[in-house]
Amino acid sequence: MPRQFDLLIFDWDGTLMDSTAAIAGSIRKACADLDLPVPTQEEASHIIGLGLTNAIAALLPELPPDEYSRLIARYRYHFLRQDGLLTLFDGVADAIPHLNKVGHTVTVATGKNRAGLERALDTSRLRPYFHATRCADESLSKPHPAMILELMEAFGVPPQRTLMIGDTSHDLLMAQNAGVASVGAGYGAHDKESLRYFSPLYIADDFAGLSQWLTIHA
Repeated sequence: MPRQFDLLIFDWDGTLMDSTAAIAGSIRKACADLDLPVPTQEEASHIIGLGLTNAIAALLPELPPDEYSRLIARYRYHFLRQDGLLTLFDGVADAIPHLNKVGHTVTVATGKNRAGLERALDTSRLRPYFHATRCADESLSKPHPAMILELMEAFGVPPQRTLMIGDTSHDLLMAQNAGVASVGAGYGAHDKESLRYFSPLYIADDFAGLSQWLTIHA
């Protein structure tokens, strides 16, 4: 089949890297450290993909903004203790270079901050295969379309040739807001029903299924 999409935009956590449990667990531990209401694992997973300040505002709406920095510091303490142990989903290390090789412009739009993504790119050894990346601390947080719009502008790719791939409703709503198609990673932070609401072209059960769909349809 002719290639449908020139620009592929991947979310990172929960889509390429198996980090959902670590992120949600770190959020819960940080709340416990500061005697704040501790969210359930599901509640903590739901805000994955947002920038940290947006995530805190959504998860703890009663928390004064001047307390955010303390919570962020405790979250980072817990997350960084396991950051180097996190792994890519099976198949990612082969699929990303392949998509690059066959001519796609492969990029990332993530709720991680720049420092966190830089560490992940180095530990995963995938840095050479991404043409560009955007992070929540240097753009606007999902679901605002800014990161997608910036990547489309950078490479001169129109919306109809752009595909967003992510595991959360924040990713798919960002795609919808940018006027681009999306594919859901149904093995990540949000359940398939949450993803299906945004009418993605496909929802994958695992990364192998996602990779196969991209190979055939993207």
